Amino acid sequence: MSEFLLYYKRPDPTTWVYLSSFLTIGLYFVFHRFWSIRNLDIVLLILLAPGLLMVHEGRRRHLREMESGEIATRGQTDPGLESARPRHIVPSPLREQEPSDAADRSIGADSASVLVTVNVMQEADSESTGPSNSGPPTIQEETNLPLVTERHALDERLEATSLDPDQTESDAEQSAKLLQRRGFIMLFAVEMLILIRLMIDPLMVRRPLLDPNLTVGGLYFISICLFIFMMVNVATSTPRMSVWQGPELGPGYALMHRLPTITTRPVSQALGGEEEPTADELDQSKRSWTILAKVLAISAHLAIIVGVVLIGNRHFGNLRSGVGCALLYLILPYTAQMTGRVDHALPAALLLWAVLSYRRPVIAGVFLGLAAGLVYYPLFLLPLWCSFYWQRGVRRFAIGVIVTLAILGVLLTFGGTDSLVDHLRRMFGLFLPTKEPRGIWGLGWDPRWRLPVIVAFGILCTLFAAWPSPKNLGTLIGCSAAVMVAVQFWHGYGGGLYIAWFLPLLLLTIFRPNLQDRVALKVVQRGRSELARQTNTGGGIQTV
Repeated sequence: MSEFLLYYKRPDPTTWVYLSSFLTIGLYFVFHRFWSIRNLDIVLLILLAPGLLMVHEGRRRHLREMESGEIATRGQTDPGLESARPRHIVPSPLREQEPSDAADRSIGADSASVLVTVNVMQEADSESTGPSNSGPPTIQEETNLPLVTERHALDERLEATSLDPDQTESDAEQSAKLLQRRGFIMLFAVEMLILIRLMIDPLMVRRPLLDPNLTVGGLYFISICLFIFMMVNVATSTPRMSVWQGPELGPGYALMHRLPTITTRPVSQALGGEEEPTADELDQSKRSWTILAKVLAISAHLAIIVGVVLIGNRHFGNLRSGVGCALLYLILPYTAQMTGRVDHALPAALLLWAVLSYRRPVIAGVFLGLAAGLVYYPLFLLPLWCSFYWQRGVRRFAIGVIVTLAILGVLLTFGGTDSLVDHLRRMFGLFLPTKEPRGIWGLGWDPRWRLPVIVAFGILCTLFAAWPSPKNLGTLIGCSAAVMVAVQFWHGYGGGLYIAWFLPLLLLTIFRPNLQDRVALKVVQRGRSELARQTNTGGGIQTV
């Protein structure tokens, strides 16, 4: 019975884009007010999906082509490696054939991209009949194949071919790079529109209540079901899927770089014992890090959902909006595609809980300090948040951030082979911006153009320190989302793909009511020194 009841397969990205888009429109589109900002926001969220799909598919094709070439090269240099090849991976025999004319050349380029074919026979049948080439594998089949190259090899290949014009590339490689470049450009275009939307959000005073087109009970039910399926996706993640998702994190804490890719296989294969465990699954130390990565990924997504619901209930005074916001986060294709990326979800959860704890500056500073220490980029939120607490709580907020960063720095001295200086440089991004660019900056864009983008980003952060004034909770959420959106444009390691850093804040901005009365002077709790000073002043007046 487990062969079909537990035979879960995560839907391929394109299928989920269509399903989630229809569900999003049905639940959140305001049909009786067609020309509304809410509908524009829903359209912008849906438009993020095509760019993600293009980057995902481009990296998949490029990795397949690169591995095919590596297998062919290994077979030519050392025929003995052919026998050591995994039994379910065979290079395409068309890789070494040269087409005679232009028509054959195009066919050969497409056929050369066929890296692997899946052997559906059992091992006993394979020994008698030999491996059979059944054509290109499907995305589901290709997902479960082990990597032939290292995880960093694809990004290193992209960097080498972009910086060195003498590098030779096949037509399939150039096509895959072009697809990725178009995907990043589309992501940047949509994120630019989102940034403009967030910049004008403080000017939008009239915010009518537009709840989802479903009851709170229905929202809860769908949210719980989707969260369960998301956690199954974490359990079925593979190293190959992580490479498809995008480059690894650049500057950041050492722990974020030590976390491995979640390498567990689909539930059906694990129960059925169809494949022998890999070396990584047998290595006890790697298994421990894998368990930690799975726990952090699940906990981060759970913290995001709970945080959004609590903010909606406590700070917005509308539980239905909070649950609807959490459900929309779960429905979006990005969440399903990047479920297992701890460097995406964990900083987003910390930023969200900083907003939830905004009435306690020390706790908010601890959460923001953790986010900034783990992935570096939330450091640029400090001018905005210090401006929010300027009239009350800025010193307590600064103490929370500084103490948290100091503790993270001290923990870097334990373990590891790199020096403390190297760890701190990576933690705070203390190296040249043009060093080893990845993402769009490694796909043909000159990395030197990042410098004016960084300058513009610095001007934006300085602007948010002074405008809008006075700041309330609504402007704090919206401007924080705007800063994390602007980070994507100069992020040198896959900028544009780290949507989780601003997505929960963006959803809160879409669903929030008018919060002009939630300023720090009214809602932030007084510190001990302020209470003591007030008591002394009151006592002096009574004495007089």
